[in-house]
Amino acid sequence: MNNKKTFAESPLRWRRFSNASYAAFVSMHKEVTIGVLSVAMLAAADMKAQSTQPNVEKTVAEEATADYVLEDVEVTATRVPLTESTAPRLVTVMTRAEIQAAAVGSVNDLLEYATGVDVRQRGEMGVQTDVSVRGGTFDQITILLNGVNISSPHTGHLSADFPVSVDQIERIEVIEGPAARVFGTSAFTGAINIITKNEKDSNVSAHVYGGSYGLVGGNASVGLAKGKVRQTVSGSFSRADGDQPNSDFSQAKFFYQGEYNSETFDLDWQTGMSRQEYGANTFYSAAYPNQWEQTTRWITSVKAETKGRVHILPQIYWNRSKDHFQLIRDTHKGENFHRTDVYGVSLSGYVESKLGKTVLGADMRSEGIISTNLGKPMTEDTLVVRGEDGIYYTKRDSRTNVSYFAEHDFLLKKWTISLGAMAYNTSYLNKKMKVYPGIDISFRPSDKWKFTASWNMGLRLPTFTDMYYKSPTNQGNEGLKPEESSAFDLGVRYRSKGVEAKVSGFYHKGKNMIDWVMFTADDIFHSTAFELDNRGFDVSAQLLGREIWGDSTHFRRLSIGYSFINQERHDDVVIYKSNYALEYLKNKFVAQAEFRLVSDLSASIAMRYNDRNGSYIKYDENHVSTGEKVDYEPYMLVDLRLSWTRPKYMVYAEANNLFNKEYYDLGNIPQPGIWVKAGVKMHIPFKK
Repeated sequence: MNNKKTFAESPLRWRRFSNASYAAFVSMHKEVTIGVLSVAMLAAADMKAQSTQPNVEKTVAEEATADYVLEDVEVTATRVPLTESTAPRLVTVMTRAEIQAAAVGSVNDLLEYATGVDVRQRGEMGVQTDVSVRGGTFDQITILLNGVNISSPHTGHLSADFPVSVDQIERIEVIEGPAARVFGTSAFTGAINIITKNEKDSNVSAHVYGGSYGLVGGNASVGLAKGKVRQTVSGSFSRADGDQPNSDFSQAKFFYQGEYNSETFDLDWQTGMSRQEYGANTFYSAAYPNQWEQTTRWITSVKAETKGRVHILPQIYWNRSKDHFQLIRDTHKGENFHRTDVYGVSLSGYVESKLGKTVLGADMRSEGIISTNLGKPMTEDTLVVRGEDGIYYTKRDSRTNVSYFAEHDFLLKKWTISLGAMAYNTSYLNKKMKVYPGIDISFRPSDKWKFTASWNMGLRLPTFTDMYYKSPTNQGNEGLKPEESSAFDLGVRYRSKGVEAKVSGFYHKGKNMIDWVMFTADDIFHSTAFELDNRGFDVSAQLLGREIWGDSTHFRRLSIGYSFINQERHDDVVIYKSNYALEYLKNKFVAQAEFRLVSDLSASIAMRYNDRNGSYIKYDENHVSTGEKVDYEPYMLVDLRLSWTRPKYMVYAEANNLFNKEYYDLGNIPQPGIWVKAGVKMHIPFKK
């Protein structure tokens, strides 16, 4: 049973984590050394220990304020605990309380307030979003849902299509820096793990909302908990007319997850679907304002873990994505159909000894695509595109990736040393196995301070779009080699009552870095590669009023963060215009504050400043190129949210881009001005 200790009594601190089965690291069934480059596969939460805890039904009010006090808690959610103080890397965690207080309509919007994350949105409400970290591209990051890789080998443009709404998110972990030893090759510059709720008490929740530009939507979920089984099913729908011509959208999501916990093993499963249809006004080319796209995604996974001295963790998953694109809406001009299937299976295990913790594992991932545009010409009979009369898939490609990994963690009184390597082979290249090693170290001179250092190598395979995409404005490159990097990271964290501060610096040396570029002013975009190094640092701090002054204080939380990135190329290739890799956020500043105004009325205000490197070719109002290359202008946005919170419901109103700032995340795609939204949330536990 957990024993609470006072702040002064315990030298071990864990920031905002719990031992509930839906907690971030428990849901992954791994013991994650923060920063995730060192991972020992561990058991899920001990059900006997959980049964000794009070069975509390959370209300809307409790969820909205649950994590504003940083409790001094030992992590006992796994049989072999790993505390934050002993972990060799730093990780950014966005808690449920922060998520509920933010004026956001999607997971993509929420990530905009993570200091080291670059979010480039083409449409509102997460319609089409590129997510990257530390100056990388959207193809260089792994997206996980409850620890399962849902990244798309088709294109990273579609990796952030989530089958869950913001209301279903328990927390988000942002891992900055290569994580290939843990999550595979696509975690080239980092990983984002979305953790969903699977509460231990039966309940029903609902949320309806509306706003500017014809926005209406809602979602509902039902949680069922009985004995050793917990299940949650949720669904959502939203639509809007959009703030620009041909920027309308509709979204539908469905998600089901469950878990079974016994004395001998744990079992987790999930399945979900997301479907989006939207007017893609100048999304991929400013010369075509009437583009249109429809995307559909299915995800399914099952994973288990045995209990005992040796823990065995099998996992299997399947992801399917379908994409229908029209260069001119409601015509066959520039029309493409793609279907991507990813199958994965892994088996790992860990054992603890006097020398520390040792983990061994293997992973196999099969990636395949059939398309009207991407891949090699089919030699057999063509396949019909379901639902389309007389249209056939004519191209295909596939590859199988196999990796083996081994790691050992030395846990000493003031030190943690983690050594590991991933051996990797892909049918994309040849049968030769390559090894990518790494080391992570943390030093803890006291319970308030932690210093970290690491060195890791990583790689990323080009997407099918990088290799094959061809259009009037783009040309892929089948000869691309995998990207490779050698990355160094340093970090320090300070934690005391109500105060936390972190600083981290990095240097990533990149080889064969892939980008879409124009070589001359009258060129099209070509998929090419060059040598590129990234260096920079992140600084963040937060002050928690309730932990310092108690529940009666009106001040709840203040957080600030700043990141700086600088790139340097090491080749002689002359490039006129980069479309992605060289258009990084050079400076980013974020700040958030939350207050209780009167009684049950609360307010949160957030500001973010983005200063992007790079430029775009300006098009006039007739969508004709002016030939003028324009630098991205820095911009600052302010979001405001007011909420009235009662035990079983919440009423809120919010305004995004409060001061109606004109800005661009990607050239010639104007983002919405002020967008006002309002809604009602309800959460009703079932009576026992």
